Parts: sequence; structure tokens; C-alpha cells
Amino acid sequence: MTVASGVGYTLIALGPGFSLFFLSIVSKPLLILTLLASTLVWLASLVALAIVWRGFLPLGSSDWICLPLLASSVALQEFLRVHFWRTFKKVESSLNGVAVRISKPPLRPSEKIEIAIALGFGHGLAHSIMFCLSLLTPAFGPGTFYLRSCPQMPFFLVISLISLGFLLIHTFSMVIFFKGYEDHNSGLRFFVPAMHAVASSLTLVNLVQNGCVIGTPLVMLCAALTLFVCGKSLWQKGD
Repeated sequence: MTVASGVGYTLIALGPGFSLFFLSIVSKPLLILTLLASTLVWLASLVALAIVWRGFLPLGSSDWICLPLLASSVALQEFLRVHFWRTFKKVESSLNGVAVRISKPPLRPSEKIEIAIALGFGHGLAHSIMFCLSLLTPAFGPGTFYLRSCPQMPFFLVISLISLGFLLIHTFSMVIFFKGYEDHNSGLRFFVPAMHAVASSLTLVNLVQNGCVIGTPLVMLCAALTLFVCGKSLWQKGD
């Protein structure tokens, strides 16, 4: 029964991502390479940030340390998102140049969206690896675990739902961000870092008494809002 629970929690966290991978990415080698490169870059950035913050551990385990940690993490990741956009434009120019030489059409809007999804999914997968999979390993053991601050929900369920929320937020935020820069839409460009900051801040609600029954649904609400904005931005442009 515990193995079944562990598998269930893992599927909650990563199941939609697996579906997206097998339906949209696995059949295209370019997207697989894009996904792998994105995952490695995000993991490297998070590990580098963890190494920096490792030196501040003697400050203690007070909850206040989470605020600058989250702020620096969001800032670094949003900086890298801009870097990804600039790199993508250079790659797009190169690919279009090759297409012209071999009499092939340039990248279509749908292909650009697929690349953005692969980049975003790599971001979300890196987040899940860092913050979810390592914590879900005990879920395959002989019992479950509850926090004193939140006896209403198993700790593993909270982690799985938050991981799912951020997987969706990171994946489709990349699409929104690319559309914002492509269309010179400052609203979309602002939405992505703002949503990232809000969703990250909401995880701190879980630290207060009974906070998981509020913070976890709010993170999922942020994921739903991100999906809505992504779909609306694509629908308006007819992509």
C-alpha cells in the first residue's frame, strides 16, 4: 500500500508533465534536446544558488530566512528566462538562415510555441527534481507523515500538489514570456515574474498553523490562472 501511495504522489506531481512530454515532445529530437538543455541549466542555477546560501545556514533555521532565499531564487530564475529568450532569438535566426539555404520554410509560430513549452517544461522538471522528488522518497516507506502545523493533509500530498502547480506555472509561463517579447506586450512580460513571485510567496503560508489548506489551493489557483493567460494570449493571436 505504501508503494502505491508513493507512486500516486509521484503521478500527482509529474503525471501531467509526463503526458505533455509523450504527447508533444518525445517525437521531436529538437524538442528533446531543448528540454534536456533547459533542465540542466535550471538545475545548475539552483545548485549554484544553494551553494551560495549554504554559507548562511549558521544564521539559524528561523522562517524569516525563507524570504530572501525565495526572492533571490525568483530573481535568478527570471534573469535566466530573459537569457533563454535572447538565446532563442539567436538560434531562431540561425535556423531560419539554414532553412532559406535549403529552400525550407522558416520556423512556424506553432513550432516556436513548442520550443517555449520544452524550455518551460525543463524549468518545471528541474523544480520538481530539486524540491519534490527528494522529499517524496520517504513516501514509499512504511508510513505517511503529517506536520504539526497542518494535520489536515499528508505532507507528501502537499509537496505533490505544490510541485504540480509549479510545473504548470513554469511550463506555460515560458510560453507567455515568449509571446510577450514577440508581440512587445509589456503586460505579458510583467505577468510572468509577478506570478512566479506570488506563487513562491504563497508557499510560505504553509509555515503557519493550518496554512497548507490555504496556501496549497492558492498555488494551484496560480497555476490555473497561468494556464488561462497562456491560452488567452495564444487564442487572441490565432496561434
